[in-house]
Amino acid sequence: MKFTSILFFLLIFSSFASKAQSSNNMWTQEELDNANTARNTDYLNEEEKQIVFYMNLARTDGRKFFETYFQDFADAYNVDMQRYSNYNDLKVNRKDKYYRGLQEDLMEIKDLPLFSPDETLTWIAQQHAKDLSKNNKAGHNSTDGRTVKDRISKFYPRRAMAENLAFGFSKGLANVCMLLLDKNVPDLGHRKTILGTGYNLSLVGVNIRTHPGYRYCAVIDFISAPPAR
Repeated sequence: MKFTSILFFLLIFSSFASKAQSSNNMWTQEELDNANTARNTDYLNEEEKQIVFYMNLARTDGRKFFETYFQDFADAYNVDMQRYSNYNDLKVNRKDKYYRGLQEDLMEIKDLPLFSPDETLTWIAQQHAKDLSKNNKAGHNSTDGRTVKDRISKFYPRRAMAENLAFGFSKGLANVCMLLLDKNVPDLGHRKTILGTGYNLSLVGVNIRTHPGYRYCAVIDFISAPPAR
């Protein structure tokens, strides 16, 4: 089983980082430590580790994530976007259906199994990100025609799998928040992948890389746990 989704962000945003740290005091140290499953990896950079961390916090307590980190992000992001003439299109609109839908969905999330990083899956994500960057592409298929299933099944056969792609942000929290919001993505594929449990996705590979067309791209690959023997 595989399912994929892609999200484009046309602007770069990084000024929220210091403000978001204030949300830490709303979480217990145990919650923060448990969510930080990627902290000891040497194959992820700090922002890639943050993608794993914030996805795990959303799965730990959706309500708390929405009320802390997501609000910090949305507030700072909206201030930053005021510089652009199309601010009303860019902003996180707290009255639109995507925001309200995310709020409703996160209110139901509590103590879901956490994602753990996987080195081979990260290598797979890196290769796809390199391909997208080198060829100025945006999509799940490689330039040589390989699909997500082709790329992942070579190393992990008989697994459920998924891939989220995001374009425009270098920061882990920004990528996670916008993937969760899934603005203008009718099927909410990114949100469902991050918050879902139906396919028992448990391992992730992450790569954030510069991109000539969108400045940054983020590839997040997911697979289920090994099949029972």
